[in-house]
Amino acid sequence: MPVAIITGASKGLGRALAAGLAARGWDLVLDARTGTVLEETARAVGKRGTAGTRVVPLAGDVTDAAHRAALVAAAAGLGGLDLLVSNASALGAEPLVRLEALPEAGLRAALETNVVAALGLVREALPLLRASAAGTVIAVSSDAAAEPYETWGGYGASKAALDHLAAVLAVEEPELRVWAVDPGDMATDLYAAAVPDDAEPRPGPESVVPGFLRLLERRPPSGRYTAPALLDEGPR
Repeated sequence: MPVAIITGASKGLGRALAAGLAARGWDLVLDARTGTVLEETARAVGKRGTAGTRVVPLAGDVTDAAHRAALVAAAAGLGGLDLLVSNASALGAEPLVRLEALPEAGLRAALETNVVAALGLVREALPLLRASAAGTVIAVSSDAAAEPYETWGGYGASKAALDHLAAVLAVEEPELRVWAVDPGDMATDLYAAAVPDDAEPRPGPESVVPGFLRLLERRPPSGRYTAPALLDEGPR
């Protein structure tokens, strides 16, 4: 079975993607900070899996190098690593604020989680990814990385930096597939924390999972993709 690590996997997109992969026969190492929620997610995802699906929940903080090493070691214990999904994210301020009010500590926290930790996990995982016949890295991006939305400056800057790291990694590791993926608007706890007064209905994260799965099926060149556009492509 192929093996994936997914960070930020206890809720939202991480959980939805884990369920989608489990249903297609993937073994999974799941990360999140809250152990009780992660354990429940692992049980639910395991029930969605095919016969023999293995799901390993490891609670911890991706900014901790020892935790990142434990995630990769768990993948090795499952037989290797074919996919690394950097989905864990920090906003920098909850709710989001204009740049004039953004604490420097908040910006540092967003950069540490969204960029520095993501790179640290890639570096830890590279030997296993290089050994895979289908080594893949997915950096979960945001439209805020490309568009200047008011109050989204700190978070958007961190995601723009993540996009650029992914692009450089693709050049440096041409045998891998490296995709930055913008999932589009979703109803998640992260968005609710970012803009708590926004009551506009949004699709659930499970709605964009088929776009991610299409990437894995078709394996297009490394680059930046949007899940809605992938869904619009239709079958081939």
